[in-house]
Amino acid sequence: MTIDFNTMEFAAFPNFKGGEKELNAKMFFDGTNRMLHAILKPGASIGEHKHEGNCEMIYILKGEGTIIDDGVATPIQAGQATYCPEGHTHSLVNTSQADLEFIGVVPKQ
Repeated sequence: MTIDFNTMEFAAFPNFKGGEKELNAKMFFDGTNRMLHAILKPGASIGEHKHEGNCEMIYILKGEGTIIDDGVATPIQAGQATYCPEGHTHSLVNTSQADLEFIGVVPKQ
């Protein structure tokens, strides 16, 4: 199956998972698994949340920010990826002055 994000429009998700500002994303969801191409504007974040029944992998396409895994903050930038296993928490914050663009994959465990 090919997922063509080029044919999708960005949708705004205000205060996503309790975060600041909004997440702009093109989302694919088949009822079980989710994949998204997303952008966090400067100062925007995805709120801290726990993965239960799934995990998440995030690959940073452009920009830089901070990933917070189980309460531990680590800088992240384009070309890097992060993994949040099932049962753990994470958050993503755009701490820069440019867009933070990424691909996220949330498969069911």
